[in-house]
Amino acid sequence: MLGPVILAASRSDRMRRLISAAPVTKQVVDRFIPGEDVDDIVPVVLDLTGQGLELTMDVVGEDITSPAQAAAARDAYLELVDRLKPLELGTRAEMSVKLSMFGQALEGGHELALSNVRPVVEAAAEIGTTVTLDAEDHTTLDSMFAIHEELRKDFPQTGCVIQAYLFRTEADARRLAESGSRVRLVKGAYKEPASVAYQDKHEIDRAYVRILRTLMQGEGYPMIGSHDPRLIAIGQELAHQAGRKPDEYEFQMLYGIRTDEHLRLAAEGHRMRVYTAYGTDWYGYFMRRLAEKPANLRFFARSMLTKG
Repeated sequence: MLGPVILAASRSDRMRRLISAAPVTKQVVDRFIPGEDVDDIVPVVLDLTGQGLELTMDVVGEDITSPAQAAAARDAYLELVDRLKPLELGTRAEMSVKLSMFGQALEGGHELALSNVRPVVEAAAEIGTTVTLDAEDHTTLDSMFAIHEELRKDFPQTGCVIQAYLFRTEADARRLAESGSRVRLVKGAYKEPASVAYQDKHEIDRAYVRILRTLMQGEGYPMIGSHDPRLIAIGQELAHQAGRKPDEYEFQMLYGIRTDEHLRLAAEGHRMRVYTAYGTDWYGYFMRRLAEKPANLRFFARSMLTKG
């Protein structure tokens, strides 16, 4: 199983230096991360929305070690909101945030993360869009859900992410479905112990379907985060069984992966949102994309061998 090895490498400073220095790395990373700053990302937003797609944008970077860095992450998102405002895209361009970027792991991190993310959620609401709180490793989730609940008191459209491989997620899904929240369901991309998470792919897939059925039958807005053709087809069938209209759920996929499928789903009338990351601190994000899907790793290794 290469996934756990790659996830371990994502936390290695030595591997970070080695991979970052490889001549081919930038051109491979560009497949998944189309820019380093907001000036790079605005043309991407216009291109994707012009093709009938929607976006959720992530300013990458999770190694926050000081309140000043957390404030800088907040300001980067506020700058993004300022640049989105004149585009008047509304919810066609939303944002995804990791609370670790807002200081969640620092001393007093729960309160710090809430105080930093709230201005971003407020600014997003002012331009007619919203924010989704990304899920990270299982030790952070109680804090994430508490912040999500607090934000929804004033901004009920605030979304969150749940991960199918965690044992706790079926109960989380039932609670969130009843509350009418926006929920993105993903398989999960962090290395988690067998005490809290399924380790077998088939068990994870089965959990994904059970959880998605709960979300579709609930009162919320399900967001199907998957590139798996089988799960996409099951998602369509579950939506049909639940009597959901095309604007009552959506699909989400990563920028640079299965782009033809993005366009196919949009052409069929589905809401199709592309998770689009940008920024200079791309390493951890990039390594998790390799860990999630063997084809991504093969693509990277082939490029290293042929053009490095």
